[in-house]
Amino acid sequence: MRAFAFTALAVLTLAACSPPAEAPDAPAAPPAPPPVLAGVDLTQPLRALGTEPFWGVDLTGSEMVYSGADRPEQRAPQGEPTVQGTMATWEGTTGAGNPLKVTLTATDCSDGMSDRTYPLTAMVEIGDETLMGCAATRSAIMSVGESGRVVDAPAAGAAQPAA
Repeated sequence: MRAFAFTALAVLTLAACSPPAEAPDAPAAPPAPPPVLAGVDLTQPLRALGTEPFWGVDLTGSEMVYSGADRPEQRAPQGEPTVQGTMATWEGTTGAGNPLKVTLTATDCSDGMSDRTYPLTAMVEIGDETLMGCAATRSAIMSVGESGRVVDAPAAGAAQPAA
């Protein structure tokens, strides 16, 4: 009986000194979907633009680049947008020290110069100026003519909507 007790005590002592058995890896959480407004993937390069005066802001993914007719180009770092309901906002400070805020809203927009309909309305605040305009992905703007809805072409192999 003593031999059994001694063996049991030795096994328990060794078990107490052993590292715990590793739990199997938990499955990785699926990645969060990209932020989307009015069907526009906000992780893609975006362009906001307006007229009277002519201006534009490119959201490249790493920076916001403001340009305008007879105005110097200004650049600010582009962080992640703050998305609340149907609005997304990016804020930064340009190299010239001007605050730059771009707010996109999921409402149809006309630029007033063409017959295009954009999926997003844009408000840009730079310094003490507020500019109103429209926005979409750069690829959608580049793929449409002077009239029609500004939307990205479906990806190859993507299901087409029923007619």
